[in-house]
Amino acid sequence: MNIDFTGKIALVTGSNAGIGRGIAIALAAHGAKVGVNCLRNVAQGEETVAAIRDAGGEAVLVQADVTDPAQIERLVDEVERALGGTVDILVNNAGHMIRRLPNSEMTEEHYAQVMDVNLKSTVFLCKRVIGGMKAKGAGRIINMSSVAAQNGGGPGASIYAASKAAVSAYSKGLAKELAASGITVNIVSPGFIGSTMFHATFTSDAARQATIGGIPLQREGTPEDVAGAVLYLASDLAAYVTGETLEINGGMMMR
Repeated sequence: MNIDFTGKIALVTGSNAGIGRGIAIALAAHGAKVGVNCLRNVAQGEETVAAIRDAGGEAVLVQADVTDPAQIERLVDEVERALGGTVDILVNNAGHMIRRLPNSEMTEEHYAQVMDVNLKSTVFLCKRVIGGMKAKGAGRIINMSSVAAQNGGGPGASIYAASKAAVSAYSKGLAKELAASGITVNIVSPGFIGSTMFHATFTSDAARQATIGGIPLQREGTPEDVAGAVLYLASDLAAYVTGETLEINGGMMMR
């Protein structure tokens, strides 16, 4: 069975670079029309769109802050208007640790920022696309968690880990809620993925090498590794899969 998203509209949040870009390009390569989203770096978002178009695909870039429900409404409205239909595949990839912060220094502002970008964005994007999916009797929602949800994360990342664990629990509840409507909801949980701003910002080279040394497959992951999992969950190959988590971590965390 081939993976074919011809005629489908996909929206991938935080897809200007890194994992999100890899997912957007992969979906487009299999026929989807893709809504690309960025918060600030419009130039990177345009690079993602250009890569899709250069390969013969169709994409549109919409700059929006996915922690703001009003901007979420505008984001989905613009993507659906530009691509000519309602969203069939939603990938909630946007997320951030903001910064490493010990709990002894925790502030309400930091707590809110982390929870908003990881959990609130996921909840309200799901809410926005559910109506269109229900009308079609079909849809695929893929939410991004993290290995941190299983192991608590690295130093100063406990709230980030908690927010990703919340994404996982929310997704399972949503999967039950939407199953009768033909909509599946699944979770992708990346481990140590290189070529991303996350580790360029938050992980030292020494910590990077130590982590790779502890991965059974002896390498860091790539955005394409994560994109492969998304392709599976978004396709008919996963028609009988919902509420599940795919751990993409090279064996560093096995369940």
